[in-house]
Amino acid sequence: MKQIIGGEAPPASAEVKFMTIGEESAGQRLDNFLIRVLKGVPKTHVYRIIRSGEVRVNKGRAGADTRVEIGDVVRVPPVRLSEKAAEKLEKPAPAREFPVIYEDEHLLAIDKPAGVAVHGGSGVSFGVIEQLRQARPAAKFLELVHRLDRETSGILLVAKKRSALTRLQDQFRDRETGKTYLALVEGAWPGNKKVIDLPLHKYLLADGERRVKVVAKDDPDGMRSVTLVKVQQGLPGFSLLEVTIKTGRTHQIRVHLASQGHPIAGDDKYGDFERNKALQKQGLKRMFLHAWRLQFDHPASGERVALQAPLPPELQKFVSHASAPV
Repeated sequence: MKQIIGGEAPPASAEVKFMTIGEESAGQRLDNFLIRVLKGVPKTHVYRIIRSGEVRVNKGRAGADTRVEIGDVVRVPPVRLSEKAAEKLEKPAPAREFPVIYEDEHLLAIDKPAGVAVHGGSGVSFGVIEQLRQARPAAKFLELVHRLDRETSGILLVAKKRSALTRLQDQFRDRETGKTYLALVEGAWPGNKKVIDLPLHKYLLADGERRVKVVAKDDPDGMRSVTLVKVQQGLPGFSLLEVTIKTGRTHQIRVHLASQGHPIAGDDKYGDFERNKALQKQGLKRMFLHAWRLQFDHPASGERVALQAPLPPELQKFVSHASAPV
């Protein structure tokens, strides 16, 4: 048996491993720790070995929600990869850096382009975080603080320390961050419609694809969702909106705006299919939703940080074209 220090292990093993928790993993849930270090092992298998008692923390059984601490010794049983997973590991994500908005020793804020998933999974081999890790092999810790939809561009936070990750995620969960998006919607948004307070419910289509819908306020499956809307600019046939979310539900902005009869231009899930085809011919090849501004307290200093990512060129070009006199 082999002793491994620092919390990193080969992705697959035919022998028992003993892993000593380092600073970069302290405070993490056991399931998330194993998913991270056992790269390529299906999550279902990770939970199976935890439930079976094959995973031990300091020689005792532990649950998936157990928090590991510095100095803990985790016993990891032999694991094997499927051929498909092994092939993925042989072809790691291509290294890629992204435009940096802000960076220090605690966190990194990038301007994510549209069309790139934030992480691999659900049919996507890799995303921003996997590409960043390949581009920064010396980085001991890189983890997503929050998520953006694949087709949404804009500010994305990545923690460079475990302490920064937990403090920033606490702020997102407790709604202490300020998140404002720019969205171009069809039609003239009524100036007096400034608050959308409608519960949302996630469901799956027959093919397993995820969708979200507005439900009645008394629906037991509904999650309260609040969106603030301000018209930044009126354009012929469109409205450019500043949208601030007070709750971070899946597809919240897209569903809330569409529920008011003003879907986001180019939205292939909740928009108008025929209208989107016409917009593509006019130059809009993607959904017009951009994570524009983000405010949060710095995880180390506590100072308020305000970041802004300008509209990407393809969206700015479309706005300029739409606002130009005919």
